[in-house]
Amino acid sequence: MLDILFIGLSLGSILLLVALGLAITYGAMGVINMAHGEMVMIGAYVAVLSGIWLKANLLFAIPLAFVVTALLGLLIERVVVRRLYSRLLDTLLATWGIAILLQQAVRLEFGLSFFGIHVEGLGAGLQNVAVPAYLQGTFRLAGADINAYRTFIIAVTAALTLATWFILYRTAAGMQVRAIIRNPNMAAACGIDVKRVNAMTFAFGSGLAGVAGVMMSGFKTVFPDMGTTMVVDGFMVVVTGGVGSLFGTILSSGLLGEINALVAIGTDILARAVVFGVVILVILVKPSGLFSFKGR
Repeated sequence: MLDILFIGLSLGSILLLVALGLAITYGAMGVINMAHGEMVMIGAYVAVLSGIWLKANLLFAIPLAFVVTALLGLLIERVVVRRLYSRLLDTLLATWGIAILLQQAVRLEFGLSFFGIHVEGLGAGLQNVAVPAYLQGTFRLAGADINAYRTFIIAVTAALTLATWFILYRTAAGMQVRAIIRNPNMAAACGIDVKRVNAMTFAFGSGLAGVAGVMMSGFKTVFPDMGTTMVVDGFMVVVTGGVGSLFGTILSSGLLGEINALVAIGTDILARAVVFGVVILVILVKPSGLFSFKGR
């Protein structure tokens, strides 16, 4: 049972990394970013390419993937999303289109194959990332064999979650983000540059998704469509925990991860169905989420 609960905790950690960015961007900007899953995919490909081109291990790929996906997220916000604020359906369709473009760009090797240039590590083929030797294997804890790499995932997630909490609740920039989440018009009236804060928030959320992709590349095959289901899982966590609630996002990701791991003892297919059932039940009973802000 300890081993199963630990697997659930590692699954919840991946969900948390994906959902943290969504919780912040959706809460602050009111944008349904369907391209968020592709940030996960690009982060995974950064891990692949850094190993091929730079001969770097997975640890080096973590900060590199954060920077690459954050810059890409900033570009998407500046070029597309910024023009669609307060148009929820339009942002959904536009970011969905961006997601498809990013997938096809990887499949076409960023279009370079048209000119006879091949980029090793890209394309429709399946890719894998080698885990460093010191993160392979298991260790004994309370009579159970605990996977070392899953422990590493939990540790990285905990560090990034703590950093996110510190930024949101102990810095001036975080105070501005929380003000925008509560009331963007009042925040703007108080002198906060809402567009600049939204751009930085979008970039930060994309960077977290990129790190999630690196973490996934260590135990899952990397391919262009890998982020499609992740954006759905991320939104499930956000909806269950409560939009804009960091505490709710943390608890709901752990809850859904543990439910998935416990039910998967019997069958993986049933596990995903049960997770969806729990999310639907939460939406019916408490539409604002389990840990949403209290209204006045």
